[in-house]
Amino acid sequence: MQRRYIRLLVVLLAAFLAFAAHLSGRMAAAQPVFSFAEAERAVFLTFDDGPSTVVTNSILDTLERENVKATFFVVGERIGGREETLKRIAGAGHTIGVHSDSHRYGEIYASNEAFLEDALRCAEKIERVTGVKPCLYRFPGGGTHAEKAKLLESLGYKIVAWNAVCGDAEARDAAPCDLLETAVKTSEGKKRVVLLLHDGAFNKATAEALGDIIAHFREQGCKFCAF
Repeated sequence: MQRRYIRLLVVLLAAFLAFAAHLSGRMAAAQPVFSFAEAERAVFLTFDDGPSTVVTNSILDTLERENVKATFFVVGERIGGREETLKRIAGAGHTIGVHSDSHRYGEIYASNEAFLEDALRCAEKIERVTGVKPCLYRFPGGGTHAEKAKLLESLGYKIVAWNAVCGDAEARDAAPCDLLETAVKTSEGKKRVVLLLHDGAFNKATAEALGDIIAHFREQGCKFCAF
């Protein structure tokens, strides 16, 4: 997508949001998607930073065996050479969202224009490979980024945060049992669990821990959902 179009789109969206703020008198803070149904007891397994060849496919094998659907937030630059893995995610009925094209924070968050260009570039790659137009976004590194969230929401995207982690981003050398322990601890007491996991090339322990993580939530009476 041409940079001139992105710049114009950002200007138009900013003008629209300013007009809406004038009418309403305030701008509502962006809300994570998982807040829409806190009444049910359920767990959303969400995977960031893929696709990768070995780890993502191992995770998909486990999800298929356990009959569980999940949500994958992919990085556009990691799709090349792994198109079949991305197609497998979509074909299995899992949800695919945008997690940026480059995953380079300095470039992504440099400006609203750069941010939107990066997000839409990733979305285009996903749609070209799978035929599915993504409508979910997860910020690289987390956070709310209210202004940028509103830009995406005005284009029909929903922002997905998380409220539990397995710890695979904080300790890449963690054993599968440690990841299970962290997932159990951070999800304790929550009716609606949105669990952050990763399926990058270095996250082999996550793939190994996934079966036990699913078993834990099943024992807790949770149902598994995808966005």
